[in-house]
Amino acid sequence: MSRVLLTGGTGFIAAHVLDVLLERGHSVVTTVRSAQKGQTILDNHPKLPNDMLDFVIVEDIAQPGAFDKAVVSKPPFEFVIHTASPFHFNVTDTQKDLLDPAIIGTTGILKSIKQHAPSVKRVVITSSFASIINPSKGNNPGYEYSEKDWNPITAEEAVENPLAGYRASKTFAEQASWDFVEKEKPNFTIATMCPPMVLGPIVHYLQSLDSLNTSNQRIAAIMTGKAKEEIPATGTFIWTDVRDLALAHVKAAELPEAASKRFFVTAGYFSNEEIADIVRDNYPELKDKVPAKGTKGGGYPEEGIYKYDNSKVKEVLGIQFRSLKESIVDTVKSLQAVGG
Repeated sequence: MSRVLLTGGTGFIAAHVLDVLLERGHSVVTTVRSAQKGQTILDNHPKLPNDMLDFVIVEDIAQPGAFDKAVVSKPPFEFVIHTASPFHFNVTDTQKDLLDPAIIGTTGILKSIKQHAPSVKRVVITSSFASIINPSKGNNPGYEYSEKDWNPITAEEAVENPLAGYRASKTFAEQASWDFVEKEKPNFTIATMCPPMVLGPIVHYLQSLDSLNTSNQRIAAIMTGKAKEEIPATGTFIWTDVRDLALAHVKAAELPEAASKRFFVTAGYFSNEEIADIVRDNYPELKDKVPAKGTKGGGYPEEGIYKYDNSKVKEVLGIQFRSLKESIVDTVKSLQAVGG
């Protein structure tokens, strides 16, 4: 058993990471922004003593020294999994709302670990396919993306709009973490996770449809009638299930051979049209809301789509990816449970 600090514990991905950590026997302290959120997590794991699951409050990850106290523990932490970073487009100031929390939050926690938590051996950081893709190339048919690729976005482009700001926040934060390790030579190694669209069931006690994570909003739209006339464009055509991504995070902490590696965590292709087909075929009670077969929109681009190489995730971390059908069926079930 190892002791793990998990940041952003009420987030969509982090909630699943927490479940995997506990299932695998680790003791966990998770950061939250308020005592109320921390208590919600504890209340939903009532059989676990505080030495197996506890929380610490970090109100603003972009503040200097925000994690200084959080990284100190008895017994000391061996691993840190850093998932806390904004992913939304409800932005008034791209620099303040997206770039600063992601970049300062990531470098800040690495500084705090180096200064105050010498026992930590591995830090796993949630990055994104946004730090790999080159958006200027469009769908880039024939090109194969892998961990070797970096989004070439510039600081000037980053503040042009919220989507550019999000992609830049992930790119710059991940680059800053690799730069930190190279320059500071801390006691720990890092591994970064670069997932594309993250789908899959929500952890019921944390979410309602009102606060649904951005990736799953497309499924909610299809099952609640909002896409009845036209299926929205898919946008990003590769995906992963949140449960597979959570396991990848934990294995990247546990396995020595994951040190100093980026992981492009994707199960493969999907389209919004395929999601509609799966919901329609598996939930006949929703047929009046789900777009009918042949409804326009949501398909693949005619010119083709980029390829992907996910071999490192399979070979190093041993991840076997769930099917799109399993992911969507389970997601709809979880959304129905919170009022979908």
